[in-house]
Amino acid sequence: MRERWFVYLVECRDGTLYCGVAKDVDARVFVHNEGKGAKYTRARRPVKLVVKSRPMAKRAAFKLEYAVKQLEKTEKISAIASTRR
Repeated sequence: MRERWFVYLVECRDGTLYCGVAKDVDARVFVHNEGKGAKYTRARRPVKLVVKSRPMAKRAAFKLEYAVKQLEKTEKISAIASTRR
């Protein structure tokens, strides 16, 4: 069976967005909120899930994450949401 990876965006307490990749997005958001996730989100808790992509191969997920991180804030949500169609 092929692994299923997701690209996700969470909104931090300060209104910034954090983009990441995970196999289990809900568990990853929980880890962020426990202060054990990415360094960026530790000081910006709590975070809440904004959007996640459709499932995809690991390589595709990391390529999408990189592309999303290059975008402006307003473009990030629609970039991930467009993969769900």
